Amino acid sequence: MRDLFRSRFGTILKLLILSSMLSVAFSLVDAAVTRSSGLMYLLWNLILAWLPIFFVGCLLITLRHHPWLNWRPVMLTALWVGFLPNSFYLISDLIHLQGVSQSQAVFDSVMFESFVINGLLVGYLSIYLVHKQLLRRVTVRLSTFLIGLTFFVCSFAIYLGRDLRWSSWDLLLNPPGILFDSSEPFVNPHSHLQAFSTTLTFFVFLTAMYFILWKMLGIFSDHSKPPDVTVL
Repeated sequence: MRDLFRSRFGTILKLLILSSMLSVAFSLVDAAVTRSSGLMYLLWNLILAWLPIFFVGCLLITLRHHPWLNWRPVMLTALWVGFLPNSFYLISDLIHLQGVSQSQAVFDSVMFESFVINGLLVGYLSIYLVHKQLLRRVTVRLSTFLIGLTFFVCSFAIYLGRDLRWSSWDLLLNPPGILFDSSEPFVNPHSHLQAFSTTLTFFVFLTAMYFILWKMLGIFSDHSKPPDVTVL
């Protein structure tokens, strides 16, 4: 674990911690000014958003000594997928801005957006790391399919969390209940249009943004030729 934190992953992790601390500072200032802890749920959501990174870190270490289909990597991968939607769920917290007072609108907007950005950064980093590991073991087509499937699961889980109020913990505490609500939209699709519209909206957004980031990282990591520069 120590070697992992000394790597480039560890450096990025430290930067993300600093970025998340900024969000925490915003929330503490808001609580002090308003004398209310009404928005402190953002802190809990941010903590949940960080869990996938923890599981990915453990997965990277485990994959050094075990094949992916070993029970240890499989368990860590399942935990990662189960908690990954929390990283992107913070986007849906923006709906709470409609209840913010006019005097606090600008500050709260910045605070909410800082939480959303940190959630996205942590979520996309964990997916990127898993994606790179997949490319070492399977074809590009299969890895792309698995990452796309992961985004679909995350998008549908956001619907379950926002509209039906399920959480990742319910996968352990009440699996029959969450299984029933998860299958219901597919059994009676005409009665659950909201499920498909919410899932599709998040799927398109999350997948498109990741595709753009993946391509940008690929361009910056390509050292085989100098970048095209136009001299003005």
